[in-house]
Amino acid sequence: MTHDHDHDHGPRPLTPEQTAAALAPPAGRNGGDLVVETLYGLGATTVFGLPGQHALGMFDALRRSSLQYVGLRVENNAGFAADAYGRVTGEVAPLLLSTGPGALTSLAALQEAAAASAPVLAISSQVPTAGLGGGRHGYLHELRDQQASFRDIVKSVHPVRAASQIPSAIAAAWESALTAPHGPVWVEIPQDVLLAGTSLPVVTAMDATPRELMPRPELTAVAAHALSNAARPAIIAGGGVVRADAAGKLRALAEKLSAPVVTTFGGKGAFPWEHPLSLQSWLEDRHTTDFLEDADVLLVVGSGLGELSSNYHTFRPRGRVIQIEADLGKLESNHPALGIHADARNALSALLDAVSERRDPAGAESVRTVLAKVRARIDAQDLTLEQRVLASVRDALPAASPSFWDMTILAYWAWSAWPGPMHSGQGAGGLGYAFPAALGAAAADRTKPVLAVSGDGGAMYSLAELATARQYDLPVTWLIVDDGGYGILREYMTDAFGEATGTELSRPDFVALSESFGVPAVRTTPESLREDLAKALTEPGPSVVVLPALLRMFAPTHL
Repeated sequence: MTHDHDHDHGPRPLTPEQTAAALAPPAGRNGGDLVVETLYGLGATTVFGLPGQHALGMFDALRRSSLQYVGLRVENNAGFAADAYGRVTGEVAPLLLSTGPGALTSLAALQEAAAASAPVLAISSQVPTAGLGGGRHGYLHELRDQQASFRDIVKSVHPVRAASQIPSAIAAAWESALTAPHGPVWVEIPQDVLLAGTSLPVVTAMDATPRELMPRPELTAVAAHALSNAARPAIIAGGGVVRADAAGKLRALAEKLSAPVVTTFGGKGAFPWEHPLSLQSWLEDRHTTDFLEDADVLLVVGSGLGELSSNYHTFRPRGRVIQIEADLGKLESNHPALGIHADARNALSALLDAVSERRDPAGAESVRTVLAKVRARIDAQDLTLEQRVLASVRDALPAASPSFWDMTILAYWAWSAWPGPMHSGQGAGGLGYAFPAALGAAAADRTKPVLAVSGDGGAMYSLAELATARQYDLPVTWLIVDDGGYGILREYMTDAFGEATGTELSRPDFVALSESFGVPAVRTTPESLREDLAKALTEPGPSVVVLPALLRMFAPTHL
C-alpha cells in the first residue's frame, strides 16, 4: 500500500500547493522526520520498537507523525511483535532500534523472521559518523562493524550516511522485505544524521513495489505434463502458499488433479483440514512419510523440505519431485527436483491453467486409509490428556482468532493436530515467541481476541511484556502450560541419556505475577480449561490462564 501514488505512471505531478510546500518545508525537522515520513509514504501505519540514546531522533519524530507506536520492553520481543504483524497482515512491519546492545538483542527475533519469511523492516541507529570504521572511538554502544552482526541473518543491509540517502534506503529495504521470499531487512543510520536539522522537503509517496516472481513457462509445461499423467500424484504445501495468499489456487489444483495434500507445520491453513483430499499435517508419522515416498509425482509448493517437513530428513521420495520455491537457495537443497523459482500464487495459477483434469477416487480413498492408520497409532499411546487439552483450546478459540505458539509440548502437538492456521516460532526455534507475537497481531487488529500459548520456561522470556499488554490494552489471552521446566528438553534428555540435566525450573506464581501487572489471571485444570479459556478470550483487554499439567509427546516414528 502506498499513499497518493499511481503505480502505472510513476508519481503524480505536484499540485501548485504541494510545490509551494516543498519549497518551504516546516521548521524543526531532522533526519528522524525523514525516516517516519518515508515510512508513512510507503504505507506504514504501525511501528514497533524500543528507544535508545542514538535513536532518539527517530522517536522524537514519531511525535510529529500519525504512525501508531507500540513500544515493547525487550528488543527481541519487539522483533517478535513485528514478525507477527508482518505474518498476519502481509505488510511490512517497521522495527525501530538503538545501537549496539539494543540492536543485537533483536537478533534472535530477526532470525525467526528470516526463517519464517516475515517482512520486518528493522531501522537501527549507529554511533555518530565520526566514530564509524574502527570500534576504537569510545562511543557508548560502539561495535567494530554493526552491519556484520546482521548480514548473516537479514535479506539485505542498507547503510545510510547522509540525510538525503534516508528515503531511498528505506524504500529499497521495503521493496526487499516484500519481494518473494519475504524477509527481514536492516537499515542503519548514524545518530548525528538522525539529529541534524534538515531543510529537505517533506517526503511524499515513495515507490517500493516488490518485484513479481513469475515461473518460467517451459518449466510450467513440463510440470503440468508430469502431474496430468501421474498415477499417484501428491502435494506438500508449505508456508509459501499461505504467504502468497494462494490457498484457493492450491485447492483448485488439488481437486483438478485428485491429489492428496499434506500441509507442513509452517503451512497450516494452506489447505482445508477436513477436505476429502486433506492428509492434514501428520509429518512426524511414518504412515504419512511412506505415502509421500510412494507418490510417482510429488509437487512441493512453498517449502524447502527442511528438518521438520521431511520427518527429520528420513523422507526419501521415490517418484519425481517438482518444487516451487521463491527462495532460490532452497531449490533442490534437500532433494533432486524439477525446481521452479517462483512465487507460489503465480506458479499455482500457471499450473492450474496448464494441467489436464484427473478424475480419480483413489486419491480420497488413500487419504482415508492413511489418516485411519495415524489415528490408530495415536490412540494406542495413552495420550488422552494431551488430546483433551488441545481440543479444549481449539473449542475455546473463536474461529477467526489467530493463535501464536511457543516452542512447547502443546505446540508440538498442534503442529500435527491443530486443524487450521497457527503461527509458531518453529522457523528458527527460539523460545519466547508466542506472547510478544500475539501482541503484534493484536496491534494489527484489535477487533478479535488473540491467543498465545507458552510453557513455563518460554513464558519467562516474555513476562516483561505483560506491561506492554496492559499499557496498550491489547486483547491477548496468554495460556501458560506449567510443567515446572523445559518439558520438551526434559523428554529429549530422558530418552537419550536416562535422566535430564538443567531442565527443572523454579518459577513464579504466574497468577499473582500477572495480577501485579493489572492483568487478570486464573489457574485452571484440564477439566475446566475450555470454560476458563473461552471466558478469558471473550473479556476485553489482556488476560492470563495458567494450566499446571505435565504433557507428553506422541512417540516419534522417524527412527
